[in-house]
Amino acid sequence: MSILDRTTPATGVALPIGPRTAAVLVVASLAGLMMLCWPFLLVAQPGERVEPPFVFLVLLPVVVVVVLAEMGEGGMDSRVLAVLGVLSAINAVMRALGAGTAGIELVFFLLILGGRVFGAGFGFALGCTSLFASALLTAGVGPWLPFQMICAAWVGMGAGLLPRRAGGRAEIAMLVVYAVVASYAYGLLMNLSSWPFALGIAVPGYEGSLAYVAGAPVLENAHRFLVYTLLTSTGGWDTGRAITTAVAVVVLGPAILTTLRRAARRAVVRPG
Repeated sequence: MSILDRTTPATGVALPIGPRTAAVLVVASLAGLMMLCWPFLLVAQPGERVEPPFVFLVLLPVVVVVVLAEMGEGGMDSRVLAVLGVLSAINAVMRALGAGTAGIELVFFLLILGGRVFGAGFGFALGCTSLFASALLTAGVGPWLPFQMICAAWVGMGAGLLPRRAGGRAEIAMLVVYAVVASYAYGLLMNLSSWPFALGIAVPGYEGSLAYVAGAPVLENAHRFLVYTLLTSTGGWDTGRAITTAVAVVVLGPAILTTLRRAARRAVVRPG
């Protein structure tokens, strides 16, 4: 069993992550980071026309499929796959019901709890499958979907990497803090996926454009992006997501954690 997913009796049974699966997860995460951070890595002359590396939009789903296939072969038996399917379906329905109203997102708290109980690899897979299923359910398939899938996968994976020894109220408090941080991080990363394509961004109360400038110094573009995020989403959508997720973890977390851990103890866990 991997050190990353070592558990104690208080936290249930997490799926093991073998070296090969861990390597695939790292490759997928690096591909996702490059897809998101390309504006800061691109070398161009000021004012030069640049083309985004759309190849990542094609490669990333392939990488995600490889990750899911690797995990299916190395760490998940039929019962765990069934749990993954059920949680993905529930998340897809809840996202369709909650998304779009003042930043209310009902998908993240279950994603965090699932990753917490079943481990980082399961959380990564749950983030991918939940967002993909919800996109099919709501006809939301588009160029933004790979970004949503990888960012949600990181949210679930991060929950699985939290310290395993915390239990009781301390565990819920830890998950609430993580839920808030993950909610804001998700919003920031999703903004980064669309910000380079927005032209002539003007925000009331702020002088100057906040649009991406090819060839500008990294710090200047980073400043524009951070101000853009703070003024357009941090106080609205991201805060709504953070509050919704934190409240759901407090209210529903203990009962759902108990249920998921009961299911986890019955699952067959094999070395990766």
